[in-house]
Amino acid sequence: MKLSALGIAVFLLTGPVVVADELDDSYQGLQDAVAKKDAAQVKKLAVQACELARKVISAPAPTSAIEKEDWPDRVAHAKEVEGYTEYALYATGVQSEPAVMVDLMGTLQQQSPKSKYLDQGYQAYLAMLHQVGKDADIPAIAEKAIANFPNNPDLLYVLATNAQAKKQADRAISFANRLVAAANSRQKPEALPAADWERQRGLWLGRGYWIAGVTNGEKSLYALSNKSLRAALPYIKGEPGLLAPALFYLGVDNYQLGVMTNNKKQVLEGATFSDQCAAIEGPYQHQAWLNSQSMKSAADRMR
Repeated sequence: MKLSALGIAVFLLTGPVVVADELDDSYQGLQDAVAKKDAAQVKKLAVQACELARKVISAPAPTSAIEKEDWPDRVAHAKEVEGYTEYALYATGVQSEPAVMVDLMGTLQQQSPKSKYLDQGYQAYLAMLHQVGKDADIPAIAEKAIANFPNNPDLLYVLATNAQAKKQADRAISFANRLVAAANSRQKPEALPAADWERQRGLWLGRGYWIAGVTNGEKSLYALSNKSLRAALPYIKGEPGLLAPALFYLGVDNYQLGVMTNNKKQVLEGATFSDQCAAIEGPYQHQAWLNSQSMKSAADRMR
Protein backbone atom coordinates (compact mmCIF):
# COMPACT_ATOMS: atom_id res chain seq x y z
CA MET A 1 0.00 0.00 0.00
CA LYS A 2 1.95 3.04 -1.30
CA LEU A 3 1.42 6.36 0.35
CA SER A 4 -0.15 9.03 -1.79
CA ALA A 5 2.13 11.83 -2.94
CA LEU A 6 0.28 14.20 -0.59
CA GLY A 7 0.71 11.75 2.28
CA ILE A 8 4.43 11.49 1.65
CA ALA A 9 4.79 15.27 1.49
CA VAL A 10 2.88 15.83 4.70
CA PHE A 11 4.29 13.00 6.77
CA LEU A 12 7.76 12.49 5.35
CA LEU A 13 9.42 13.10 8.70
CA THR A 14 7.19 10.89 10.81
CA GLY A 15 8.93 7.62 11.67
CA PRO A 16 6.10 5.08 11.39
CA VAL A 17 4.95 6.41 8.03
CA VAL A 18 8.46 6.28 6.60
CA VAL A 19 8.80 2.69 7.84
CA ALA A 20 5.47 1.79 6.27
CA ASP A 21 6.63 3.16 2.93
CA GLU A 22 9.93 1.27 3.16
CA LEU A 23 7.89 -1.82 3.90
CA ASP A 24 6.00 -1.49 0.62
CA ASP A 25 9.24 -1.34 -1.35
CA SER A 26 10.63 -4.36 0.48
CA TYR A 27 7.38 -6.27 -0.01
CA GLN A 28 7.37 -5.63 -3.74
CA GLY A 29 10.99 -6.69 -4.01
CA LEU A 30 10.25 -9.89 -2.09
CA GLN A 31 7.36 -10.76 -4.39
CA ASP A 32 9.61 -10.25 -7.39
CA ALA A 33 12.33 -12.44 -5.84
CA VAL A 34 9.83 -15.23 -5.15
CA ALA A 35 8.60 -15.10 -8.73
CA LYS A 36 12.20 -15.36 -9.97
CA LYS A 37 13.02 -18.12 -7.42
CA ASP A 38 16.00 -16.05 -6.34
CA ALA A 39 16.69 -17.72 -3.00
CA ALA A 40 19.39 -15.31 -1.87
CA GLN A 41 17.15 -12.29 -2.44
CA VAL A 42 14.18 -14.03 -0.88
CA LYS A 43 16.15 -14.64 2.29
CA LYS A 44 17.47 -11.07 2.42
CA LEU A 45 14.16 -9.37 1.68
CA ALA A 46 12.06 -11.71 3.83
CA VAL A 47 14.18 -10.82 6.86
CA GLN A 48 14.08 -7.14 5.97
CA ALA A 49 10.34 -7.01 5.26
CA CYS A 50 9.52 -8.95 8.41
CA GLU A 51 11.53 -6.54 10.54
CA LEU A 52 9.85 -3.53 8.96
CA ALA A 53 6.39 -5.10 9.26
CA ARG A 54 6.90 -5.75 12.95
CA LYS A 55 8.00 -2.18 13.50
CA VAL A 56 4.74 -0.98 12.01
CA ILE A 57 2.67 -3.50 13.96
CA SER A 58 4.29 -2.66 17.28
CA ALA A 59 4.45 1.11 16.80
CA PRO A 60 2.14 3.21 19.01
CA ALA A 61 -0.91 4.53 17.23
CA PRO A 62 -0.34 8.06 15.92
CA THR A 63 -2.02 10.95 17.72
CA SER A 64 -2.65 13.02 14.63
CA ALA A 65 -6.25 12.72 13.44
CA ILE A 66 -5.17 12.41 9.80
CA GLU A 67 -2.57 9.72 10.51
CA LYS A 68 -4.89 7.89 12.91
CA GLU A 69 -7.51 7.46 10.21
CA ASP A 70 -5.10 5.53 8.00
CA TRP A 71 -3.35 3.59 10.75
CA PRO A 72 -5.59 0.48 11.08
CA ASP A 73 -5.13 -0.19 7.38
CA ARG A 74 -1.37 0.21 7.67
CA VAL A 75 -1.20 -2.26 10.55
CA ALA A 76 -3.42 -4.76 8.73
CA HIS A 77 -1.19 -4.47 5.67
CA ALA A 78 1.93 -4.96 7.78
CA LYS A 79 0.47 -8.17 9.22
CA GLU A 80 -0.27 -9.35 5.70
CA VAL A 81 3.34 -8.68 4.70
CA GLU A 82 4.65 -10.47 7.79
CA GLY A 83 2.63 -13.54 6.81
CA TYR A 84 3.90 -13.34 3.25
CA THR A 85 7.52 -13.38 4.42
CA GLU A 86 6.82 -16.77 6.03
CA TYR A 87 5.27 -18.07 2.82
CA ALA A 88 8.14 -16.74 0.73
CA LEU A 89 10.78 -18.56 2.77
CA TYR A 90 8.79 -21.80 2.78
CA ALA A 91 7.67 -21.79 -0.85
CA THR A 92 11.13 -20.94 -2.15
CA GLY A 93 12.77 -23.42 0.22
CA VAL A 94 10.73 -26.44 -0.87
CA GLN A 95 11.60 -25.72 -4.51
CA SER A 96 15.34 -25.38 -3.83
CA GLU A 97 18.27 -27.74 -3.54
CA PRO A 98 18.82 -29.28 -0.08
CA ALA A 99 21.42 -26.85 1.26
CA VAL A 100 19.37 -23.83 0.21
CA MET A 101 16.19 -25.31 1.65
CA VAL A 102 17.91 -25.95 4.97
CA ASP A 103 19.10 -22.34 5.03
CA LEU A 104 15.68 -20.87 4.21
CA MET A 105 13.75 -23.13 6.58
CA GLY A 106 16.26 -22.40 9.32
CA THR A 107 15.71 -18.70 8.71
CA LEU A 108 11.95 -19.20 8.90
CA GLN A 109 12.26 -21.15 12.15
CA GLN A 110 14.40 -18.45 13.70
CA GLN A 111 12.27 -15.57 12.47
CA SER A 112 8.76 -17.02 12.90
CA PRO A 113 8.97 -20.16 15.09
CA LYS A 114 5.18 -20.52 15.22
CA SER A 115 4.61 -20.23 11.47
CA LYS A 116 2.01 -22.59 10.01
CA TYR A 117 4.43 -23.22 7.17
CA LEU A 118 6.86 -24.85 9.59
CA ASP A 119 4.16 -27.27 10.71
CA GLN A 120 3.66 -28.18 7.04
CA GLY A 121 7.35 -28.21 6.20
CA TYR A 122 9.14 -29.98 9.03
CA GLN A 123 9.08 -33.34 7.29
CA ALA A 124 10.93 -32.00 4.26
CA TYR A 125 13.19 -29.80 6.40
CA LEU A 126 14.30 -32.70 8.62
CA ALA A 127 14.86 -34.90 5.56
CA MET A 128 17.04 -32.25 3.95
CA LEU A 129 19.07 -31.82 7.16
CA HIS A 130 19.85 -35.52 6.90
CA GLN A 131 20.71 -35.20 3.23
CA VAL A 132 23.24 -32.42 3.83
CA GLY A 133 24.88 -34.32 6.67
CA LYS A 134 23.43 -32.42 9.61
CA ASP A 135 21.90 -35.37 11.44
CA ALA A 136 23.45 -34.21 14.71
CA ASP A 137 21.38 -31.01 14.53
CA ILE A 138 18.04 -32.75 14.03
CA PRO A 139 17.18 -33.69 17.65
CA ALA A 140 17.91 -30.18 18.95
CA ILE A 141 15.82 -28.61 16.19
CA ALA A 142 12.94 -30.98 16.93
CA GLU A 143 13.25 -30.36 20.68
CA LYS A 144 12.98 -26.62 20.18
CA ALA A 145 10.13 -26.89 17.68
CA ILE A 146 7.93 -29.27 19.68
CA ALA A 147 7.07 -26.47 22.13
CA ASN A 148 5.28 -24.65 19.31
CA PHE A 149 3.92 -27.74 17.53
CA PRO A 150 3.25 -30.34 20.25
CA ASN A 151 1.21 -32.54 17.92
CA ASN A 152 3.48 -32.54 14.89
CA PRO A 153 4.10 -36.22 14.08
CA ASP A 154 7.40 -35.61 12.27
CA LEU A 155 8.86 -33.92 15.34
CA LEU A 156 7.44 -36.57 17.68
CA TYR A 157 8.91 -39.31 15.45
CA VAL A 158 12.38 -37.78 15.78
CA LEU A 159 12.10 -37.24 19.52
CA ALA A 160 10.72 -40.72 20.26
CA THR A 161 13.43 -42.37 18.16
CA ASN A 162 16.16 -40.26 19.72
CA ALA A 163 14.96 -40.94 23.28
CA GLN A 164 14.84 -44.67 22.61
CA ALA A 165 18.37 -44.62 21.20
CA LYS A 166 19.58 -42.85 24.34
CA LYS A 167 17.84 -45.40 26.59
CA GLN A 168 15.53 -42.72 28.00
CA ALA A 169 12.70 -45.17 28.47
CA ASP A 170 9.96 -43.03 30.01
CA ARG A 171 10.64 -40.18 27.60
CA ALA A 172 10.63 -42.55 24.62
CA ILE A 173 7.29 -44.07 25.67
CA SER A 174 5.75 -40.64 26.21
CA PHE A 175 6.79 -39.37 22.79
CA ALA A 176 5.80 -42.64 21.13
CA ASN A 177 2.30 -42.53 22.59
CA ARG A 178 1.98 -38.89 21.54
CA LEU A 179 3.12 -39.87 18.05
CA VAL A 180 0.36 -42.47 17.78
CA ALA A 181 -2.23 -39.96 18.97
CA ALA A 182 -0.96 -37.31 16.54
CA ALA A 183 -0.99 -39.73 13.60
CA ASN A 184 -4.55 -40.75 14.38
CA SER A 185 -5.80 -37.16 14.64
CA ARG A 186 -3.84 -35.61 11.76
CA GLN A 187 -5.89 -34.61 8.72
CA LYS A 188 -4.73 -35.56 5.24
CA PRO A 189 -3.28 -32.58 3.35
CA GLU A 190 -5.54 -31.78 0.41
CA ALA A 191 -2.77 -31.97 -2.18
CA LEU A 192 -1.42 -35.33 -0.99
CA PRO A 193 -2.73 -38.48 -2.75
CA ALA A 194 -4.61 -40.85 -0.45
CA ALA A 195 -2.12 -43.71 -0.99
CA ASP A 196 0.83 -41.49 -0.05
CA TRP A 197 -1.03 -40.27 3.04
CA GLU A 198 -1.80 -43.80 4.23
CA ARG A 199 1.84 -44.77 3.70
CA GLN A 200 3.03 -41.78 5.73
CA ARG A 201 0.45 -42.33 8.45
CA GLY A 202 1.42 -45.99 8.61
CA LEU A 203 5.05 -45.05 9.13
CA TRP A 204 4.16 -42.82 12.07
CA LEU A 205 1.82 -45.37 13.63
CA GLY A 206 4.17 -48.28 13.13
CA ARG A 207 7.11 -46.53 14.72
CA GLY A 208 5.05 -45.08 17.56
CA TYR A 209 3.48 -48.42 18.50
CA TRP A 210 6.81 -50.21 18.08
CA ILE A 211 8.84 -47.86 20.30
CA ALA A 212 6.18 -47.91 23.01
CA GLY A 213 5.86 -51.69 22.80
CA VAL A 214 9.54 -52.59 22.80
CA THR A 215 10.40 -50.08 25.51
CA ASN A 216 7.56 -51.28 27.74
CA GLY A 217 8.76 -54.82 27.08
CA GLU A 218 12.25 -53.88 28.27
CA LYS A 219 10.63 -52.51 31.43
CA SER A 220 8.70 -55.79 31.93
CA LEU A 221 5.39 -53.98 31.53
CA TYR A 222 3.93 -56.95 29.72
CA ALA A 223 0.33 -55.87 29.16
CA LEU A 224 1.27 -52.44 27.80
CA SER A 225 3.97 -53.95 25.61
CA ASN A 226 1.63 -56.62 24.26
CA LYS A 227 -1.05 -54.08 23.37
CA SER A 228 1.30 -51.72 21.50
CA LEU A 229 3.25 -54.42 19.67
CA ARG A 230 0.11 -56.16 18.42
CA ALA A 231 -0.98 -52.79 17.02
CA ALA A 232 2.46 -52.31 15.43
CA LEU A 233 2.58 -55.63 13.55
CA PRO A 234 0.51 -54.65 10.47
CA TYR A 235 2.73 -51.61 9.90
CA ILE A 236 6.16 -53.22 10.37
CA LYS A 237 5.72 -56.63 8.77
CA GLY A 238 8.05 -55.70 5.92
CA GLU A 239 10.85 -54.49 8.19
CA PRO A 240 12.81 -57.38 9.75
CA GLY A 241 14.87 -55.00 11.90
CA LEU A 242 11.70 -53.90 13.67
CA LEU A 243 9.74 -57.12 13.36
CA ALA A 244 12.27 -59.34 15.13
CA PRO A 245 12.34 -57.42 18.43
CA ALA A 246 8.57 -56.93 18.25
CA LEU A 247 8.01 -60.68 17.96
CA PHE A 248 10.61 -61.36 20.65
CA TYR A 249 8.87 -59.17 23.21
CA LEU A 250 5.43 -60.38 22.13
CA GLY A 251 6.67 -63.88 22.96
CA VAL A 252 7.87 -62.82 26.39
CA ASP A 253 4.78 -60.70 27.05
CA ASN A 254 2.29 -63.41 26.25
CA TYR A 255 4.21 -66.11 28.10
CA GLN A 256 4.37 -63.96 31.23
CA LEU A 257 0.74 -62.88 31.00
CA GLY A 258 -0.30 -66.47 30.39
CA VAL A 259 1.62 -67.72 33.43
CA MET A 260 0.16 -64.96 35.61
CA THR A 261 -3.41 -65.90 34.64
CA ASN A 262 -2.83 -69.66 34.22
CA ASN A 263 -3.80 -69.29 30.57
CA LYS A 264 -2.19 -72.14 28.64
CA LYS A 265 -3.44 -70.80 25.31
CA GLN A 266 -1.65 -67.49 25.85
CA VAL A 267 1.56 -69.25 26.92
CA LEU A 268 1.48 -71.18 23.64
CA GLU A 269 0.81 -67.96 21.78
CA GLY A 270 4.00 -66.62 23.35
CA ALA A 271 5.81 -69.68 22.00
CA THR A 272 4.38 -69.04 18.52
CA PHE A 273 5.61 -65.45 18.54
CA SER A 274 9.01 -66.71 19.70
CA ASP A 275 9.13 -69.24 16.84
CA GLN A 276 8.34 -66.46 14.36
CA CYS A 277 11.14 -64.37 15.83
CA ALA A 278 13.55 -67.32 15.67
CA ALA A 279 12.90 -67.55 11.92
CA ILE A 280 14.39 -64.08 11.41
CA GLU A 281 18.16 -64.02 11.23
CA GLY A 282 19.71 -61.62 13.72
CA PRO A 283 20.56 -60.97 17.36
CA TYR A 284 17.18 -62.12 18.73
CA GLN A 285 17.11 -65.41 16.83
CA HIS A 286 18.87 -67.82 19.20
CA GLN A 287 17.32 -66.51 22.41
CA ALA A 288 13.87 -66.57 20.83
CA TRP A 289 14.37 -70.26 19.96
CA LEU A 290 15.46 -71.03 23.53
CA ASN A 291 12.47 -69.09 24.86
CA SER A 292 10.12 -71.06 22.65
CA GLN A 293 11.35 -74.39 23.98
CA SER A 294 10.93 -73.25 27.58
CA MET A 295 7.46 -71.87 26.87
CA LYS A 296 6.30 -75.10 25.26
CA SER A 297 7.62 -77.09 28.20
CA ALA A 298 5.82 -74.78 30.62
CA ALA A 299 2.59 -75.17 28.63
CA ASP A 300 2.89 -78.96 28.79
CA ARG A 301 2.96 -78.77 32.58
CA MET A 302 -0.18 -76.62 32.72
CA ARG A 303 -3.65 -78.08 33.02
